[in-house]
Amino acid sequence: MPKAFPHSASLSGAPAGALSRKQRGFLAKLTVLISGGMFIDGFILGSIGIVMPAITHDLQLSLAWQGLIGASALVGIFIGGPLGGWLADKVGRKPMFTVDLAIFLVGSIAQFFVTEAWQLFVVRILMGIAIGADYSIGWPLLAEFAPARLRGKLLAVLEVAWYVGYLISYAIGWALTESSSAGWHVILGLSTVPTVIVFLMRLGTPESPRWLMSKGRRDEAKALAAEHMSHDEQLDLHAQGVAGKQGFARLFSPEYIRNTIFVSVFWVCNVTPYFAIGAFAPVVLQKLGLKEGLTGGLALNGVAVLGTVLAVVLIERVGRRKLGIPPFFISALALMCVALFAHASPTIILVCFFTFSLVNAMSTTLCGVYPGEVFPTEIRGMGVGFATAFSRVGAAAGTFLLPVVIGSFGVSTAMLIAAGISLFGGIVSYALAPETRGKLLSEASAPHRKSESLVPSGELKSAR
Repeated sequence: MPKAFPHSASLSGAPAGALSRKQRGFLAKLTVLISGGMFIDGFILGSIGIVMPAITHDLQLSLAWQGLIGASALVGIFIGGPLGGWLADKVGRKPMFTVDLAIFLVGSIAQFFVTEAWQLFVVRILMGIAIGADYSIGWPLLAEFAPARLRGKLLAVLEVAWYVGYLISYAIGWALTESSSAGWHVILGLSTVPTVIVFLMRLGTPESPRWLMSKGRRDEAKALAAEHMSHDEQLDLHAQGVAGKQGFARLFSPEYIRNTIFVSVFWVCNVTPYFAIGAFAPVVLQKLGLKEGLTGGLALNGVAVLGTVLAVVLIERVGRRKLGIPPFFISALALMCVALFAHASPTIILVCFFTFSLVNAMSTTLCGVYPGEVFPTEIRGMGVGFATAFSRVGAAAGTFLLPVVIGSFGVSTAMLIAAGISLFGGIVSYALAPETRGKLLSEASAPHRKSESLVPSGELKSAR
């Protein structure tokens, strides 16, 4: 662990954690660029559920094909997360930051022209690969530039962008479906528009100084750090040194296996119930006797956006553990109530689903925070990539199996399974979740993190 540094002031006389106007502008732009990738991910996943009935009719899909197409992007993310993380750690964040979005753009355009089920399945797997790579490239990049006092909030903003993308896609799909003014090809292909915009804006993004330092390119790292990072982060960077042992095996070393298990379980237990319910919200709500299933699904996604906004506001005030753990238990209780009162009262069902959407979104916001914080620079991309892949196993399984479980055993059984997953996530997180609020990145990613932050908490709050 690096030694403590003097934090009272920078050489210029400004507070040590302060950012210049130019640095603040750069950090804001970088957050927007990475949020753009998250927005696009939410956009492509939000539209598939609402157009599934039309796709099923046009392509004559079986239940199995419905599940496969619904889960296809998630399968791609499972592949792209580790692959993109490995490449980001090996060749750098900068080149992969635009390559992955170019691949996504190709797939997005191809959705206009698919005519068979297997073609749509393959195209959306390709898009998922690109998005999975974007997770394991963008999150480390932002974590490596952000100051400790803002890191959690900025990483949490990325999840807001995901939910907003999901909501907007769902809303557009809902409106177009209600008016019958556009086919499912057009609704899916609309992701081309935000992709082109974000791709062009990403050109010229600088390399991560922490990655450069890990490769021994100290002069380049110091020059970029002086331009874009606060005084505290520059000192932390100088103490980082050249990378240690690399490779996926280090994720399972005695140093980091606890972190690997935690972020993987935390993520999968948050997103599995969400994707299972969210992808088929209209079907689930209609099965529960609510005729306006599409409208209800839109409302559920709106509540989820509110949950992520609340998380952004609270994350640097209450800390990671207090924000991330209680929602698991509340979600489990809400879903159990849905199972028990499945056909008793539409009002109870809606209240429970709204409660689940709100608190699940608050906890899920930390899925964009923890993975970027708890791994060192040399394996940060791979750590995020592995957690991404692991989470998508659960998300894809939930999306694929939900219609089968509902058809065979009913909605109540499906909701009980989802409640059990949330409960398990809460128990594991209570045992393993670290508290990284206010810590410099080198300390947050250190194997043993029971010591206090290198930067006094009072000074972090006062720095501007």
